[in-house]
Amino acid sequence: MADWVPDVLGDEFAQLTLALEPDDEGDVVATLVRALPQEIGWWDRLRGRVRMLEDVDVLYVHGWSDYFFQKRLARFWTARGARFFALDLRKYGRSLREGQTPGFITDLAAYDEDIAAALDAMGRDADGAGSGRRLVLLGHSTGGLTLSLWASRHPGTADAVILNSPWLEFQVASARPLIAPVAELQARWAPRDVAPQVDLGFYTRAQEAVADPDDPVEVNLAWRPAQTMAVHAGWFHAILSGHATVAAGLAIGAPVCVLLSARSATPTRWSDDLTRADSVLVVDDIARAALKLGPSVTVERIDGALHDVFLSRHDAREEAYRRLERWVRGWSSAG
Repeated sequence: MADWVPDVLGDEFAQLTLALEPDDEGDVVATLVRALPQEIGWWDRLRGRVRMLEDVDVLYVHGWSDYFFQKRLARFWTARGARFFALDLRKYGRSLREGQTPGFITDLAAYDEDIAAALDAMGRDADGAGSGRRLVLLGHSTGGLTLSLWASRHPGTADAVILNSPWLEFQVASARPLIAPVAELQARWAPRDVAPQVDLGFYTRAQEAVADPDDPVEVNLAWRPAQTMAVHAGWFHAILSGHATVAAGLAIGAPVCVLLSARSATPTRWSDDLTRADSVLVVDDIARAALKLGPSVTVERIDGALHDVFLSRHDAREEAYRRLERWVRGWSSAG
């Protein structure tokens, strides 16, 4: 295995390249980023000070056309004693190699290999067990869909699942059963066919409009373009299949927390309304779909939040962190 090296985020972050099985485009890798908590001094230890998450590992998975860059989110966890890890999946961000089709995959279960490699590098068994530490899965958008499906297929592995605007249902839910057979046929015969680009870049513009100089975020536009990466038929079919699996009901035994904006806005033309709503998903449909993840699901709706609730304007962002703190504190105490 390769060694941990300094990450592009600098400071306390490091990265590890995870070699995966090659595919028809050549060598394939995933990249694990870590941030570790500072050690508590001997005097605090002597006085019995213990941070509430010192026995916790967090594994974060990003969304579509995305990668991990949220320093503050990592520090939320490390400040409470947890070890934080983020996975740039194959063909995304740090893991994208020349000649590869960005983000392309034909089955979300293929990411099992990426996740297994990450868990092994975290000092856990490939199925997530074996370390004696609690495991929190944290996913955004498509990453939330991927981790939800993974957690359901690996019962008893995760101790908690936290989802930031997970893409659990197609934007026109009633149309999914009609679209799915066509998507399956296209994926079978021409998996790399590209759908027309419908992203006008308004979601990126909304994030820039609410950017906070006191809480700066730097984004690599080569890894997270202003307009989404090309959508290929094989990938689209994989997503619809994941949505259908969620609709049929998952069996995540661990408690689940879903963070969502209070409302959606349609990004057909620019307006300030897009800076106070989710312009990617239909959040009411996501809230309903979330109830099919398992027997213990909390849905937190945040007024004024964007699709990534932790990149929203100041008030909504701080509220998102307060809600996360409250849920994590309750979960940890119960455990």
